Amino acid sequence: MTLSLYSDEQYMREALKQARYAFEEDEIPIGAVVVMDRQIIARAYNQTEKLRDVTAHAEMLALTAAANHLGNKYLQECTLYVTVEPCVMCAGATAWAQVRRVVYGTHEPKFGFRRHGNLLHPKSELVTGILADECGNLMQDFFARKRR
Repeated sequence: MTLSLYSDEQYMREALKQARYAFEEDEIPIGAVVVMDRQIIARAYNQTEKLRDVTAHAEMLALTAAANHLGNKYLQECTLYVTVEPCVMCAGATAWAQVRRVVYGTHEPKFGFRRHGNLLHPKSELVTGILADECGNLMQDFFARKRR
């Protein structure tokens, strides 16, 4: 069952809340939530600086939390919502976890996985552009603040 656009927007707003937490902590403002059966089972935001871990991307933390919640490394019935197009590492993790749907807000022209082809699981559905302007503006605001 595919979720409606309204639901995708609702869940992306939750991912944006997570991204704002990252922004407030001076982390690159990317947020993610994992949804199963219309319930959020995991939330995360970038914490690479806080944890001193280059792999502590929002997607990776959300996937780990979802797997722990379910007691299963496979997330075949789940949707990952993330504010920015995942990088190669995060796209690979969604493939290994067999995430059913990946929904992201804004494209990431420099580090987004789509520059390298489709790295998601072959059965995964990809949805893009959900609240793209809001997601993109948060990233622009962050980097503008860094340049001051």
